[in-house]
Amino acid sequence: MKTCNQVGSIFLKKKSYLSIPLLISALGCISSPLVAREVEIPRINVVDVEEGGASAIPGAIDFISAEEMEMIQPASLQDALKIVPGVNARDEEGYGAIPNIGIRGLSPNRSTKVLILEDGAPIQPSLFLSNASYYSPPVERISSIEVLKGATGLRYGPNTIGGVINYQSKTPLKNGTVKGKLGSHGYKLLELEAGASSEQNSMGGGINLITSEADGFRNNGYRMNDILVKGGMAIGQNQWLGIKLTRYENEINTSYVGLRPDEFAQTPTKNPAPDDQFLSHRTSFDINHDLEINSDIKLKTLLYWSQLERNFWRRDVASKTRQGTSFVECGGTAYCVTGRNRNFDMLGVDSRLFVHYQAFGIKNESEIGVRLHSERMSNKTDRSNAGPRARTGITTGHDNNDAKAMALYMQNRFLFSDQFAVTPGVRVESYQQTRKNAINGASGEVHNTEIVPGIGATWQPMPELQLYSSVYKGFAPAMVSAAISGDGVDQQLDAERSMNFEIGLRGKANVWTYEAAVFRMDFSNQIVNQALSAGISKTNGGQSLHQGAEGALGYAITSAWSLLANATYIPVAEFKGGGLGPIGNRIPYTPKLTGNFGLNYSKDGLKSFLNAYHVSSQYADSANTVAESNDGTKGLIPSYTTVNWSVVYSPRKDLKLFGVVRNLFDKKFISGRSPDGIFPGAERNFELGLAYQFY
Repeated sequence: MKTCNQVGSIFLKKKSYLSIPLLISALGCISSPLVAREVEIPRINVVDVEEGGASAIPGAIDFISAEEMEMIQPASLQDALKIVPGVNARDEEGYGAIPNIGIRGLSPNRSTKVLILEDGAPIQPSLFLSNASYYSPPVERISSIEVLKGATGLRYGPNTIGGVINYQSKTPLKNGTVKGKLGSHGYKLLELEAGASSEQNSMGGGINLITSEADGFRNNGYRMNDILVKGGMAIGQNQWLGIKLTRYENEINTSYVGLRPDEFAQTPTKNPAPDDQFLSHRTSFDINHDLEINSDIKLKTLLYWSQLERNFWRRDVASKTRQGTSFVECGGTAYCVTGRNRNFDMLGVDSRLFVHYQAFGIKNESEIGVRLHSERMSNKTDRSNAGPRARTGITTGHDNNDAKAMALYMQNRFLFSDQFAVTPGVRVESYQQTRKNAINGASGEVHNTEIVPGIGATWQPMPELQLYSSVYKGFAPAMVSAAISGDGVDQQLDAERSMNFEIGLRGKANVWTYEAAVFRMDFSNQIVNQALSAGISKTNGGQSLHQGAEGALGYAITSAWSLLANATYIPVAEFKGGGLGPIGNRIPYTPKLTGNFGLNYSKDGLKSFLNAYHVSSQYADSANTVAESNDGTKGLIPSYTTVNWSVVYSPRKDLKLFGVVRNLFDKKFISGRSPDGIFPGAERNFELGLAYQFY
């Protein structure tokens, strides 16, 4: 991992652009003559070099570069995030298509405690109706990853208590690339990329195509196709336009039903529900546009739209024992298959004005942002008695949910000197949630307005060291299924609120890079997932407290060899009363210690990376049950350590050969006990591949 000073230097070598609405384009200088310049496709970065880069952010920042992504050879984006301090990523189906990501001890289940973006646009299916993650872009079309913690995360929306993750998509601009991979359990992947650009006309674009399939390490195979089309151009001398279109399809033979204790002991690669399927289709369209009004004023906006169809067909459970799960027999009158099928539509526009100015002898950097956001969700339950692979049935439940939100964000960075700056900010989020029962017509609404302030500071006492600190209010809305009953009654479910504190340091000295932070998240009301096979429900968890520390070190042994290490220690993650969990009990899925240790070699076209990842023991329920239950949903999850080894070799400029062995020592471990039973981690597996670049 690079420290934030390194991150800043990376960003200072590049220029990224946000955007303005098309209305501004119509009113702007669209008739100005085109000028020759380097082609740059606008996108949002959570670390914006235009506004000072990483050194301007009073919070922890981590950046996984394209070079590091290649070095790691991750199986998925959540696999890549395991090298980031503070991140706990839990495997479910083995390929990261259904991401479970937690930050600083917050539950990783369905990534509900973190805001996930791609090029600045939300990729969770909704922010105010059901923010559980049912989609993750394939890792092959993401070039780099930004992780932002601290008060400045308020700029990007609700659900940022843990932090903000921003995936930066590839920009196919030059010629073409073909990549192929083969691996364990029937894994196959083919990626084709082609693009073209004209510096004379300042325009360019390209396409990225990926198709992949596997049998799955638990006989839970998948088939995935993904398309990315991306382009951009300069409009005159001071405006830039970028457009991105994606289409994703994935069919996975996975289930909410996990293994029971005896199954895990005897056949950990068994798929207990081979007829279950998770089917997802997603289309998205983003427009970025940027106007430089003058050297001190910029107006930038993102227009985003996405549609996700997620159908989850599962056999109905009849009984559970230590030996396994019995399902309702098909062919009779009883329902034996249930489809929990959801469609999401999201539309939003996010516009920000950046102003640099002098006041009272102090340099200032202001940001004023407005976001209009709407989303819809159709939530249907279809049931069938026709057979185990039935994919149609009788609708027994159907909700149509709607949310509208308007947010205003303001911050001002006071640069009292070149070394010291203070950044106060506030976000006002006003939103309305509506739930309507499409069967009986019952409906209800909830209106809320949240004022979310924060303040941070940075101090650079010497070139090798920067200190930072922030205090901010965290906020996440209650999801509509919990906030409003099926009969349209407001359940008076409070939003999730917390006061968060962070203080840290980062820097580089000779062959060392380093970063460290201590943090405290004091929840007045934490919403706790109670996830079983019937689905994920949420309830007021009451007061809770998270306290811990994270840090990372990098050491260049020689010009070829280097070490990196990071760790997160959370001694306190407990219920404090007023809700679900017994006072003093540890919050589920919060390991005390997670850590990484890596050894890297890079010289003459050869790269090799050996990495160990450790997760300490954790509880699976709020009662902190130690003994394993007969159905496997409760009980202590033992600690585990896995080791990966990857190699990349470039014998010439246009060719790369690569491979990776994951879980090198074939460690058998439990990844989680949620939603319903034991989900094992992947056994030892490998991938081999090559990439050819056309010039």
